[in-house]
Amino acid sequence: MAQGVKALFTETKPFMEAAWDKSEFSEPTAIQLKAVPKILEGKDVIAESPTGSGKTLAYILPLLQKIDPDKKHVQAVILASSHELVMQIHQEIQSWAAGSGIGSASLIGGANIKRQLEKLKKRPQIVAGTPGRIQELINKKKLKMHEVKTLVLDEADQLLVPEHQKTVEAIIKSTLTERQLLVFSATISETVEQSAKQLMDNPEVIRIGKEEIETPPVDHMYLVAEPREKLEVLRKLIRGTDEMKALAFGNDIGNLTVLAEKLEYKGISAGVLHGDSKKQERAKTINGFRAGTIELVLATDVAARGLDIKDITHIINIDLPATVDQYIHRAGRIGRLGTAGGSVISIITAHEEKQLRKYSKELNIELIKKTIFRGRLQNAD
Repeated sequence: MAQGVKALFTETKPFMEAAWDKSEFSEPTAIQLKAVPKILEGKDVIAESPTGSGKTLAYILPLLQKIDPDKKHVQAVILASSHELVMQIHQEIQSWAAGSGIGSASLIGGANIKRQLEKLKKRPQIVAGTPGRIQELINKKKLKMHEVKTLVLDEADQLLVPEHQKTVEAIIKSTLTERQLLVFSATISETVEQSAKQLMDNPEVIRIGKEEIETPPVDHMYLVAEPREKLEVLRKLIRGTDEMKALAFGNDIGNLTVLAEKLEYKGISAGVLHGDSKKQERAKTINGFRAGTIELVLATDVAARGLDIKDITHIINIDLPATVDQYIHRAGRIGRLGTAGGSVISIITAHEEKQLRKYSKELNIELIKKTIFRGRLQNAD
């Protein structure tokens, strides 16, 4: 299997070969084959590739190749918008850096800052964090950026937005001008691309289409219901589907919390994930979901970024995604490499049907209208 990672590098470090042998991978993915050489050349890169196509490794592997373990200072910083995504990235770094002498740290908002300062005292070479906490530590002069060679924006479509843009730009400007900037996401709009290019030096733009990767089969379907009926439709859907492990998306934090309480009353174990969730609550929900004690997680879009739970069977849109990109990111939770695939079910109102069909046309996916009869899903026509 080590031949797989050798396809990416002219000279491979032994620890990376060992990590590849332990992994479930055989050959590099399309995004890895295209992005890794450019990153190793030191070029700035903008990379768009579908969720679950191996993007994280596409930048982690060349970062690990370039890090000098003998130099005990931060050499690479990875920014991500959600706690879950930061933790997932950090776990990947630890897995692939085992035996290398390369240290890493995760720095997220809401976590105990004293513990994070202790992590920095261990002088890690790679840091992954949320923008607010990273900037806070830079301002406190606890995180020194003058020796950072590479900066990564993961899920850049969530970072290069008004909410985070100034913070992200301030972090980038705290590094030296000759640093390398890597921008990755499943969807990169023209606006995000232009924002990124203003911060970069003649970047290579890489776009990987769905047709370039082998993804598991995903069925796309929908049910029509009045807003007040959605809770009952959701309950029937969960109770009428065998072995369901579902991630359900809503647009409003308050509505999700109320919905979870009503589902619990009806005997369905539901957890909630949103931006205001405390670290312990998030961990409890995710661990319960992984263990199967929670059968449904209700989440907002930002909170679900970085969730990498391999056996999710269904994505349920309680609220119609606001954009086609949002639909892609939600559906991407199950259409990942190494998974069995699954179903995306949208519970929509009659007047939203036209918009959903527009998404399906843009994405070139077959969309099937369903109804629930005697507790089971069946075709509406």
